[in-house]
This record gives sequence, structure tokens and C-alpha cells, in this order.
Amino acid sequence: MNNIEISSGNVYEDLGHPDAAEMQIKARLAGRIAQIIKSARMTQASASEILGMPQPKLSGMLRGQFRGISEAKMLDCLNRLGQDVEIVIRESSSAQRNGRTSVLFAE
Repeated sequence: MNNIEISSGNVYEDLGHPDAAEMQIKARLAGRIAQIIKSARMTQASASEILGMPQPKLSGMLRGQFRGISEAKMLDCLNRLGQDVEIVIRESSSAQRNGRTSVLFAE
């Protein structure tokens, strides 16, 4: 019989990565960057020029290899792709001592 484990919603946390929250954020940002590049029908070569990033590094990021690429660099990539990025800081609504960071995309 198969055992089914319910996900926490963060695959990196489920796999026990110590930096799971950061990895989840980077994965969401990389996914949006990939979506924009694809919808604009850009090649990785042309996108890498726009993003100021070597094509092999862009290729790795789009395949989920984003260690060594900061969240700030990913936000800069979104700006270079014509996206406005807003950072909102507010008091946590949870009873937990620490707040949380999430990424939301406006449609």
C-alpha cells in the first residue's frame, strides 16, 4: 500500500532544506522570469543580454539552479523585463513571534 504524505506547500521544506523559505521565494521569482521570457518569445541569449547575466547562468536559474543568485538580482531581472516590483512590510497577523515572507503576483 502506498503512503501519501501531505505537503507543507513548500517542497524544499518537505525535503528538509535548511533555507526552504528562501528557496521557495527564489523558485517563484524564477518561475515568473521564465514565464515572461517565454511569453515575449525571447531566446535565452537575448534575455541574458537584457538581464545583464551570462546565458549559462540564466539557463541554470530557469532550471531551478539559483543558489548563488540573490533575490535582489532576481528582482532586478524582473525590473529589466518591464515589471514593477513593490515590497510591502506590515506587522504579522499571526500569533507567531517571527513574520514570514511571501511572493504575490498581480494579474
